[in-house]
Amino acid sequence: METGFAMTDAPSTPDPAAPAGIDTTVPSPARLYDYYLGGKNNYAVDRELGDRIMQSLPETRQSAVANRLFLGRAVDFLCEQGIDQFIDIGSGLPTQDPVHEVARRRHPDARVVYVDYDPAVRVHAEALLADDPELTGVVQHDMREPEGLYRHPELTARIDPERPVGLLMLALLHFVTDDQHPYDLVRRHLEHLAPGSYLVISHAESDSHPDRADYASQEYRSSSANLRVRTQEEIKAFFADVTPVPPGVVHLADWRPRDNQPYYTSQQVSGLAGVARWDGPPERD
Repeated sequence: METGFAMTDAPSTPDPAAPAGIDTTVPSPARLYDYYLGGKNNYAVDRELGDRIMQSLPETRQSAVANRLFLGRAVDFLCEQGIDQFIDIGSGLPTQDPVHEVARRRHPDARVVYVDYDPAVRVHAEALLADDPELTGVVQHDMREPEGLYRHPELTARIDPERPVGLLMLALLHFVTDDQHPYDLVRRHLEHLAPGSYLVISHAESDSHPDRADYASQEYRSSSANLRVRTQEEIKAFFADVTPVPPGVVHLADWRPRDNQPYYTSQQVSGLAGVARWDGPPERD
């Protein structure tokens, strides 16, 4: 079935010179994800690790596709709820159907800010969005410092803090290790959003295939970010302060599936996803 994603082989020509500030000696999770999706914004070091992972875990590529398809369905749902401004944290490299394109099918003036700490993402995203500076922005920032992010001029110029926002954290939180306090980080991000905002999360899970999760975690130690695959209960805990919308926190392909998209079972793709509404901090006694 047609997915909309080009599954290309690794380029046979030498890699072009990397832009300033981009380290091509260490694999990058953003570039690995781009490679899984058949993109061209990756380097030999990324393809070497990606090929090794996909040889042992052949479902890796379809997991990336399933995650990308979930993003499109989630953004479309938020647009139906009236959301017309989005913050995509850990956005990764530009690929097919980015958030701003999906959102503008319903809201032509939708505003989107892409956030990633990888300088390669900033370079490529800025080039892609150069003709759309008013409605889209790119911020190179570490999500572990939310207070600085929500003061960043690229974000404040486009996002109205008094109106609901769609906050996207797709395939991101499994790169936040336990010692970095991931649950507290999500709460700190939410506290900057207006009531009526939505949180979107997808996360690799370990219950379906613990051995594969352990293998992937070991391989990613050679990249620029460690991988912390979590259990289903650990992932659901990220939704403690928000109200999930039906069908709740479920496997990637089970979140509002569409007949015109491929369906992957939990045995084929090990990941959970959910969309939830944020109505502000709970009242404290």
